Amino acid sequence: AFFDKRSKFVHYHPETLIINNLEFDHADIFVNLEAIQTQFHHLLRMLPADGSVIYPQDDQNVATMLERGCWSQQVSMGNSDDSAWQYTALQADCGRIEIFKSGQSQGVLDWDLLGKHNAMNALAAIAASATADISAQTAIQALAEFKGVKRRMQLRGVRNDIEIYDDFAHHPTAIKTTLEGLRAKVGAGRILVAFEPRSNTMRMGIHKETLGAAFDAADEAFVLLSRDLDWGEEGLQMNVPSHIFTSVDALLEALTKQSRSGDSIIIMSNGGFENLPVRLLDAL
Repeated sequence: AFFDKRSKFVHYHPETLIINNLEFDHADIFVNLEAIQTQFHHLLRMLPADGSVIYPQDDQNVATMLERGCWSQQVSMGNSDDSAWQYTALQADCGRIEIFKSGQSQGVLDWDLLGKHNAMNALAAIAASATADISAQTAIQALAEFKGVKRRMQLRGVRNDIEIYDDFAHHPTAIKTTLEGLRAKVGAGRILVAFEPRSNTMRMGIHKETLGAAFDAADEAFVLLSRDLDWGEEGLQMNVPSHIFTSVDALLEALTKQSRSGDSIIIMSNGGFENLPVRLLDAL
């Protein structure tokens, strides 16, 4: 909230904590990554000694934060041989993964979600369930029925064999992992992205140097650059064909003309994007 810029988890008192990654964001609140790590360090100090911290073993930013001190049980996850919890992708898009604990198979998860980031989320959820004495098999069965949440690769509809997805991704890493997951699903199929850099961090241009490469798994990008950005078109270097617009109307018209049967179109913004998903479905 605008009146309380503190990290909201200072109000929580968890017994089990999942940390899935640590990266710099919210540049209007935090001066650098170290400031964010300090907030998470404070959160660790709130955990009881018999609590659990579930974390990705290969995330150096998380490791640096944990080195400041952790007084609870540490539960690692990832694909390293010494991770407490692991997964193996049985499909390239991670729609089918096998779960392991201490090297022992716990079962196979078939579900609707895509991408390595969601596979890690599943692993974290199963590990957290185990701290509440819920078996991995029971957790896997529950996740198999999970259909995802709104605005996280949400399929808004299909028109003329064109799939329209709505996604909240607004950080380069989230954009990259989401598009890679979709690419693994569609193979050689075309992926068109409509993107609005709307978060305060994006508006300030903090991520503009790494933003372009996040779209490498797409075929074309349609980008809305509003006039209140602190940077312009020259600051966006993409490796895929890109089209820059200053109005949603113009972007919608171009995206509609460019789309064709078999395409996957993903709309990425942490705002309303002037109702672009619905308008695109109506236009196709």
